[in-house]
Amino acid sequence: MALEKPAAEPKPTAQVVSYEDDEEAKAGVDIWKYVFGFTEMAVVKCAIDLGIADAMASHPEPSISLSQLSSELGCCPSSLRRILRFLVHRKIFRHHADADAYSQTPLSRRLLTRGENSMAAFILLESTPVMLAPWLNLSSHVAGASAGAPPPFVTAHGDDVWAYSVANPGHSRLIDDAMACHARAAVPALAEDCPEVFEGVLTVVDVGGGNGTALRLLRKAFPWIRGINFDLPHVVAGALPPCEGVVDVGGDMFQGVPKADAAFLMWVLHDWSDSECVQILKNCREAISESKSGKVIIAEAVIGEEEDGKLTGARLALDMVMMAHTSGGKERTEKDWAHVLRDAGFAKYTIKPVRAIQSIIEAFP
Repeated sequence: MALEKPAAEPKPTAQVVSYEDDEEAKAGVDIWKYVFGFTEMAVVKCAIDLGIADAMASHPEPSISLSQLSSELGCCPSSLRRILRFLVHRKIFRHHADADAYSQTPLSRRLLTRGENSMAAFILLESTPVMLAPWLNLSSHVAGASAGAPPPFVTAHGDDVWAYSVANPGHSRLIDDAMACHARAAVPALAEDCPEVFEGVLTVVDVGGGNGTALRLLRKAFPWIRGINFDLPHVVAGALPPCEGVVDVGGDMFQGVPKADAAFLMWVLHDWSDSECVQILKNCREAISESKSGKVIIAEAVIGEEEDGKLTGARLALDMVMMAHTSGGKERTEKDWAHVLRDAGFAKYTIKPVRAIQSIIEAFP
């Protein structure tokens, strides 16, 4: 008698759970971004130091093999492949598997040591030991700020970032180079998106203008402007070569600002506390007081209360940078800006978004 095969038990139906809907599963993956978050900056810095993007840009063909690239850079091929694998995964370079070759992407072109969109100097500044050390003191500062704990940069280096830069010219140059590369990206966006801001403005004083890159770019977009590049004496001493229509003036914005139709401040006020911003803005208001069309043009981030824009994360990160690297600086909401501008004596203001991390704030006496 043949034995009957028992009927198979029905298999349980698998329950498909979306990764995005399963918070525990997502957390188990996302936490690794924070465990190894430092590696992205470190490997990108490595790529800049090695000159990977520059070597690709100078290669006669659109793509370059690993052997050609390692020979060009004088690098160990196996180590270079691992660096590239990491960066390809983050879409910084492109790998062509059929030819085992690599090519540039729009993101990698921002790692070129020269170029309109290069951010290499900014990355090299932020990845120096000088700028990294304060982060290790962030928690002690937050815990003790109400009791007068010093800012993280002061704890790490004994001076604030400005005094440190005066005493360390090499670091000061890194800051100037970083601000210049940022200006090359931000000023064209400002000029293209808000050209009306400079209509009727004949003279501009760039307060905290660094080596003069921003003002020269403004003159390129608006050639009728005559500009004053105004910064601390040791900063303007290292300004770009003389340029028609631009003069470099050394001074202290807390003491006074040269006269002009408009005062321009880009990424200056976020370095300072509210009371310090009020003092700077009062001096700017005095500088434009003799002009019928006088105004102050501020290029700074404006953090939205319920913002979901693509640059929100960068703006919030920049706020943390201010906490780590300055003695009272911060990124501000529109409400914060309204408070500072009112206390500085400005009657009205407008805010205009541009394709940059900053918005344009026009302040009128």
